[in-house]
Amino acid sequence: MKDELFLRGHRIPMTKEAIRALVLERLELEKARYFIDVGAGTGSVSIEAALRYPALDILAIERKEEALSLIAENIRHFGCHAVRIQSGTAPVPLAHSTDAIFIGGTGGHLIEMIDWALAHLNQDGRLVMTFILLENFTQAWSHLKTCQVTSLDGREIQVGELTALGQGHYFKPNNPTYLIACRKGSEQEADWQEEQDDV
Repeated sequence: MKDELFLRGHRIPMTKEAIRALVLERLELEKARYFIDVGAGTGSVSIEAALRYPALDILAIERKEEALSLIAENIRHFGCHAVRIQSGTAPVPLAHSTDAIFIGGTGGHLIEMIDWALAHLNQDGRLVMTFILLENFTQAWSHLKTCQVTSLDGREIQVGELTALGQGHYFKPNNPTYLIACRKGSEQEADWQEEQDDV
């Protein structure tokens, strides 16, 4: 989906089109029944997920009042009324476990958010996180290496947009985005993965 299709607010973050496509691919939502979008911003990830997978039960969690209003507007705009909105700062209590979690914002509680996500994921559930700060990526990566996860994957994504310059054009680079994806594994799987990493 094009970014221009979403209603945008003043200084409300949005996971951009190219990043969103990779996030949704890594979440493997075609296999999921429940999905949680944390730090939902404009709601772009939740809404595109709802449009792709109409039977998916989606919870968008956001702490900023102006963003909550914008998510509700985008839900009405796209008719994605199956997306539920929860106001609050994660970690928050959940009624049941889930199959996939995307964390686009941590509110300064990165390690707590990772532990909360892994505690609420079903076995083999997918966790995907994005960052703009390298320090947050490094901290998350280091912590996940100590957790019971498998298929741990890190990416730096650099996207440029074709932009006019005088009589020519160039690709104007956006700031890089860092992505981490993994699966919740068992203790035995985590031990096996650690052994493979040491080889």
